[in-house]
Amino acid sequence: MPFVLLSAMRPKQWTKNLIIFAGLIFSQNFFHLHFLTLSILAFIAFCLNASSVYLINDLKDIEQDRLHPIKKLRPLPSGRLKSSTAGIASIILALGSLTLAFKLDLRFGLVLAFYWVMMVAYSYKLKHLVIVDILVISTGFIIRAVSGAVVLNVMISRWLIACAIFISLFLILAKRRNEITVLGEGATQHRAILNEYGERFLDQMIAVVTACTIISYVLYTVDPGTVEKFHTQSFIFTVPFVIYAIFRYLYLIYQRNLGGRPEVVLLTDRPLLISMFLWIAAAMVIVYR
Repeated sequence: MPFVLLSAMRPKQWTKNLIIFAGLIFSQNFFHLHFLTLSILAFIAFCLNASSVYLINDLKDIEQDRLHPIKKLRPLPSGRLKSSTAGIASIILALGSLTLAFKLDLRFGLVLAFYWVMMVAYSYKLKHLVIVDILVISTGFIIRAVSGAVVLNVMISRWLIACAIFISLFLILAKRRNEITVLGEGATQHRAILNEYGERFLDQMIAVVTACTIISYVLYTVDPGTVEKFHTQSFIFTVPFVIYAIFRYLYLIYQRNLGGRPEVVLLTDRPLLISMFLWIAAAMVIVYR
């Protein structure tokens, strides 16, 4: 039972919460034990809170998920996990994560509470509103990035926030496109809102956010605030790694049809992992040289 419950908590999707550490890295506090501990605890709190939402969402969509070729294998749709157990676990995870968050920082606790309420509202209502659904999920990514800065009481660049907005929209739109492609005519039975989207519409939006992601990151690297903060103009040399990673993901979306599970793609595609590692290594060298 513990392993089944852990699977239902979707630990693979906890990779999304790694963006919390952006505040730690770019505030130049990565090697400060106190700040590192705060960031790790904030990451844990966010993971537990997100898992609470995942369980609620799976309880809400259990019938639709049984029609999905992959989601039907999840613990709740497959019947391996009882609904009552999932409901109780969701409450415990929510209370535990918020208790930890408020102990770390009042503002972080309020931000995490807002995230939980927003995502529960998404599960029950907002996911059925065209455009609003993807904007809500994108907001969840922004909250993660902001949380990492809030818990440390540091500022985060406006261009990094913009970049986080666009990259989150990029991943969300790619996932929507994959669902339409894979599920075909049965897509709307699984997720009714997919009836409001189409491949051409999604392709146009993906093209827009792809360009915006690259531009916002480039602007961050050359921003006078960034240059002044790190006393270098070398951040521009990290741009090729970002461009390659985005283009590689586009290749996986359109040529390999793998955009449906970004949390898996980001952990299993070797070229993408290498480009991400090189970007992190280059950024760390520049920030902490």
